[in-house]
Amino acid sequence: MTPMKWFYSFLKKYRGLMLLGILMTTVIAALSIVNPYLSGVIVDDVVSAGNYSLLPGLICCLLGVTIVNGVLRFFYQVVFETASQGTLYDMRDKVYRKLLQEDFAFYNKKRTGDLMSRQTGDMDAIRHFVAYVIYVVYQNVLLFAFALLMVFTVNVKLALCMLLVLPFTAAAAFKQSKEVKPAFQRNRACFSSLNAFVQENISGNRVVRAFAKEDYEIQKFEKENDKFRDAQIKASRIWMKYVPVFEILSYFLTIILMVYGGYMVIQEEITLGDLVKVNGYLWMLNTPLRMAGWWINDIQNFITSVEKIYATYSEEPSVTTPVRGGIHKRLRGDVEFRNVSYRADDEDIVMDINFKVKAGETVGIIGSTGAGKSTLMNLLCRFYDTTSGEVLIDGKNVRQMDLYNLRDNIGMAMQDVFLFSDTIEGNIAYGRPDCSFAEVKKAAIMADANHFISALPQGYDTIVGERGVGLSGGQKQRISLARALLKNPSILILDDTTSAVDMETESYIQRQLKTIQEDSDCTVFVIAYRISSIKDADLILVMDNGRIIEKGTHDQLVARGGYYAKAFHNQYGEIPYDLLQEEKNNTQKGGN
Repeated sequence: MTPMKWFYSFLKKYRGLMLLGILMTTVIAALSIVNPYLSGVIVDDVVSAGNYSLLPGLICCLLGVTIVNGVLRFFYQVVFETASQGTLYDMRDKVYRKLLQEDFAFYNKKRTGDLMSRQTGDMDAIRHFVAYVIYVVYQNVLLFAFALLMVFTVNVKLALCMLLVLPFTAAAAFKQSKEVKPAFQRNRACFSSLNAFVQENISGNRVVRAFAKEDYEIQKFEKENDKFRDAQIKASRIWMKYVPVFEILSYFLTIILMVYGGYMVIQEEITLGDLVKVNGYLWMLNTPLRMAGWWINDIQNFITSVEKIYATYSEEPSVTTPVRGGIHKRLRGDVEFRNVSYRADDEDIVMDINFKVKAGETVGIIGSTGAGKSTLMNLLCRFYDTTSGEVLIDGKNVRQMDLYNLRDNIGMAMQDVFLFSDTIEGNIAYGRPDCSFAEVKKAAIMADANHFISALPQGYDTIVGERGVGLSGGQKQRISLARALLKNPSILILDDTTSAVDMETESYIQRQLKTIQEDSDCTVFVIAYRISSIKDADLILVMDNGRIIEKGTHDQLVARGGYYAKAFHNQYGEIPYDLLQEEKNNTQKGGN
C-alpha cells in the first residue's frame, strides 16, 4: 500500500461529507460568475440605455446571490472541517494503536520526540489539507475555468490573449513543486530532531541541573534551533523565488484587460458593459494564479507528512501474537529455558541458557552489569524473541501463546521504575483499574508502602509527578512492587526492585513474597546485586558475559567457592558461614 492509498483509507469514511462539500463548492463557484455578469448588464442596459425599470430586479438578484453564497460558504467550511477532524481522529487513533503494538526493538531505534512530531505537526498538516487545501484548490480551479469561459462569451480574441499567461504559470508551478518537496522533507526532519531534543531535555531537567550543564544544553539547543531555522529559510527562499512570478503573471492579466480591452472598447469591438464584466471576472482569474505557489507548498507539506507518518506506521513488529495463539485464563507458572540464545545488532547478548523452574518456586539471578540478567526476563515476557532455543511456560513455547494473555499473567517491577502522572492509587491499580481500594491498600502494605503513602497530605490521592518526581527511589520501587503484586500474577519478576530500600524493609518484603507464594503458587524471579535479596531462593543463577556460569542453592554455591561465594564474602565480610546459617534459622523461627 502506498502512503496516499493509506491516507485515502481514512478519508473514504467521510466521502459523503466530502462530496457534499464539493457540491456546495461547485455551486459557489458557479454563482460567482453571476454578479460580474449582472454588473455588465447594469452598465449597458440601465446606465447606457436608460432602462431603469430593470434596476430593482437586478439589485435583488445581486443581493440574493450574495446571501446564498455567504450561507453556502459557512456550511461547506463546516462540512470540510468536520471531515478533517474525523479523518484526523481516526488516523491518530490508528497510529497510536500501532505504536502500542510495536516491540522493544522499535522503541530502541526511535526517539520519543520524533514519534511525538508524527502525532502533532504531521497530523496537523494533514488536517489543514483536508479542511482547507482540498476545497480552496478545487474552488479556484473552477473559478478560473468559469471566468475564462465567460470571457470567451464576451470576446474570443480577448480570452485568447489572457490564455497566453497559462503556459508560464504551469511551468513555474511544475518547477516549484520539484524544488519544494525536498525542502519540506528537510523541514520535517529538522522539526522532529528539535522536538526530540526538547522532550529529552525537559525529561532530564533534574540531571541537567544536578551537573550544572544549563549553558551546555542551551548551546546544543541553539544548534538544533539553527538547523530548523536554516531549513525554514531555505524553503522560504523557494517561495520567495516563485511567489513573485505568480504575482507578476496575475498582474499581466490586468494589463491585458486594461490595454487591449480598453482598445477594443474604443474600437467598439466590445461594449463598456462587456469590459466591466471581464473586469469582474478578473479576480477569479488572478487569485488562482497569485495563490498557486502557496497551495503547492501546502500540498507538498501534506504529502511529506503522510509519507513520514506512514513510514512509522508501516514498520511491523518482529514480536507478534500468533494467528491462533492459545488463550488461557491463568497460567500455572512452570518455566523452562531450553538452549536459549539471543543476538542483537551482531552481538551475542545471552548464550546457551538452560534451567527449569516449577510453579511456586523462587529464582534468584545475580551477575555483573551487562551480564544478561534483564534480557532473560525480557525473553520470558516476549519483549524480544529468542534467536535460537525455546522459552517454555507450562510446557508451551511463548511464541505460540497469545501475547496479551502471556503478559497479563506476569507481574513486573522493573529496574527503571516508571510512574504515570496520576494518583498513587491510580499507579498501583494500573494493572487492575477495576479493583477496590481495599485491594490497593493491601498491595501497598505487602510492598511496605502503606506507611509513607498514608503520611502524605492527600494519602493515596496524592498526584505524583512525571516518572514519579517527588518520591524517593525507595518509595518509587515500593509503589512499583505494589503495582506488580496487585495483579496477583502467575509469574512475578522483580528486577533489582529492592536496591533502594533498607535491609529491614527488604526482609519484610521477602516475608510477604513467601506468603504470596504459599497462597497462590506464584513463581518469582528476583534479579539483584545484593546476596540478601536472593540467598533464600530455590534456585540461584549466576551470570557472566551472557552465560550461566553457576547455578544452585545458596549453600551449594557458597560451598563451591566460585563467583557467588566471592560476592557473598565481599558483601558479608569474613563472618563465619555457620554463624550466618544460625542467624538465618533464628530469623525463620522468629517469622514463624
